[in-house]
Amino acid sequence: MANPRILVFAGSHRAGSINTRLAGIVVKELAMMDVPVTQISLADYPMPLYDGDLEAASGQPETAKALHRLITEHQGVFIASPEYNAGMTGLLKNTIDWVSRIKTQPSPWKGRAYAIGAASGGNLGGYRGLLQLRQTLGLGLGATVIPEMTVVMRAGDAFAEHGGFKDEAMTNTMRTMLTRLVDEAARYVR
Repeated sequence: MANPRILVFAGSHRAGSINTRLAGIVVKELAMMDVPVTQISLADYPMPLYDGDLEAASGQPETAKALHRLITEHQGVFIASPEYNAGMTGLLKNTIDWVSRIKTQPSPWKGRAYAIGAASGGNLGGYRGLLQLRQTLGLGLGATVIPEMTVVMRAGDAFAEHGGFKDEAMTNTMRTMLTRLVDEAARYVR
């Protein structure tokens, strides 16, 4: 059976984002597993703040349609989500809201596996924001979100110069998550 295709992105696009760095580590690990992987930046998919009146007047943004198509071309998705005020970023929530408004099939939420992770300078590693993201994807949209997560605490000191993690246990946790993501996503390869 062919390996599934995995899409990777961060819920932040600011310069120096530690979650973009986490997404980059995930991309390298997946490539070492011989899994076809695509990394994108949400900066390449700008969307206005979701507004039902704007949608009624203008329809969905072309960038939301393009991202919808891109997600459906992959059997797995990894999202590195920063935590803002114990929740996901406005950028990520807005992106999910716009993409969810596109009703063409196939669904970007069903028929693929999702994994989530976060890096944060704090002691919880973005865990609270991941709970909100998990609820939005799983409960709100019906996505399959695997139980394993990568949570990088005290991220300012967690990354090694070579691009991985300093802590081998963190690397192993991430690899366990990615193995599960690939296994779950493989179920959707057609």
